Amino acid sequence: MNPGKTLGSSSISFSRPVYIESAASVVGKKEGEGPLKKKFDKICRDPMFGMTTWEEAESSLQKETASLAIQKAGLKTQDIRMVFAGDLLAQTIASSFGIADMGLPYYGLYGACSTMGEALSLGSMAAAAGYGEHILCATSSHFATAEKEFRYPLSYGNQRPLSATWTVTGSGACIISSLPPREKRLSHGQCKDGCAVITGITTGRIVDFGFRDSLNMGGCMAPAACDTICRNLRDFHRTVSDYDVIVTGDLGEVGQKILLELLSREGFDAASVHQDCGLLIYDNQTQDTHSGGSGCGCSAAVLAAHILPEIASGNWKRVLFVPTGAMLSKVSYNEGASVPGIAHGIVMEHKDFPCRKSDGCTDV
Repeated sequence: MNPGKTLGSSSISFSRPVYIESAASVVGKKEGEGPLKKKFDKICRDPMFGMTTWEEAESSLQKETASLAIQKAGLKTQDIRMVFAGDLLAQTIASSFGIADMGLPYYGLYGACSTMGEALSLGSMAAAAGYGEHILCATSSHFATAEKEFRYPLSYGNQRPLSATWTVTGSGACIISSLPPREKRLSHGQCKDGCAVITGITTGRIVDFGFRDSLNMGGCMAPAACDTICRNLRDFHRTVSDYDVIVTGDLGEVGQKILLELLSREGFDAASVHQDCGLLIYDNQTQDTHSGGSGCGCSAAVLAAHILPEIASGNWKRVLFVPTGAMLSKVSYNEGASVPGIAHGIVMEHKDFPCRKSDGCTDV
């Protein structure tokens, strides 16, 4: 079986779609007060998630989300062939400590805030090639762990510039497979009209415009988002209008303006179809997040809670999901290095599942 074919400089079109069997999202209190509050699977009011350290809290958050995704797919932990997961912390300790107790084959990833795109890309290639019937992709972030890792102690009370984004306390997880979701094969009354599938990917490249302001990550990541979107459109021979929505991960207000300007210079007018997860998860007018949201959990939670349901329902037929990441560390920043960006493109489409007698449906 040919799993797919390469297109252009860096894209893959899958011969058969990769199915998203289930998705789960768990977020913190601030995210649970935002515009998507009714869509998340669970909102936890305790920022410590019952743990004693911020890092343990994020590990618990990611493990709970992953377990929920497995449960929603009607699977058991042992049904998962492999895991692709990551976070923002050094040595991706939130993921390794969080997923470790599951005893599953594990690939730890670091793509900064683009990690969900990286996980879905690698997971899709593995599923399309037949290397796993059920693959778990998960990421997480936590406001307190990110501030501790990259910025200032919370007790310092430093002022944040208007270009800064607010790291999302949240996690998103998906189960993907080369086979249709089990729930599509249930009896009538439980059948659903469709689901979301992954039909192609565009692998991101490191793009460095020389930005050195770690508190303006939208500006650092926007060039990479533009690069990936342009290559996706050219590799797949598509126009902006071929997508119902192009959703970036964590650009916020500042990064969105830069992205739309850069795309315009490349001949693409995406203003009418572009959305950003960092602007969807918070209400910037009432929640005081400045430029919007960011973090590995931002795009992952919005994907699970908002984007995938819109695709599964058929409201959106084709979506380009482009999580974005700022590739810096404490060492590189303190040594005066610039902040390069990366963005991974995932093509997601609606697929119908009409009721059939062979599925046990009694009302065909």
